[in-house]
Amino acid sequence: MTMTIKVGDRMPEGSFGIMTKDGPGSLSAADLFNGKTVVLFAVPGAFTPTCSMNHLPGYLKHAAEIRAKGVDTIACMAVNDSFVMDAWGRDKQVGDRVLMLADGNAAYTRALGLELDASGFGMGQRSQRFAIVVKNGVVAQLHVEAPREFKVSAAENILKNL
Repeated sequence: MTMTIKVGDRMPEGSFGIMTKDGPGSLSAADLFNGKTVVLFAVPGAFTPTCSMNHLPGYLKHAAEIRAKGVDTIACMAVNDSFVMDAWGRDKQVGDRVLMLADGNAAYTRALGLELDASGFGMGQRSQRFAIVVKNGVVAQLHVEAPREFKVSAAENILKNL
């Protein structure tokens, strides 16, 4: 069993799938986090109800306010492939407000110790719902939701805590 990441820890090494103009690509955790302030929020799955109706739209609505508080990047991660994350981003008209990150095999989610067994719902290994404020690669804030909750990782709560 991996240890769950906590405030003060360095973000683990790893990479994320991203969609580029030339097709699927990769972004390293170092390139995402080093020298920047990043809000990384994770959802159990693209196109799922709470994620699509509340979680991602909240960050889209409050993106400018969050960035005004010194955040360089707002990133959404899910255990989906880069094609799905790209399609979800286009569906929600994300543009450049939120970076859509694919953790297709849940490797980064497991490195964080924030995996969720959703096989009872036919979804396999997924990510818990959470938001992490990362400053220069170090966890400054960690907000992990209780099962079936949507409160602490919401954009409104992160904005209030920045």
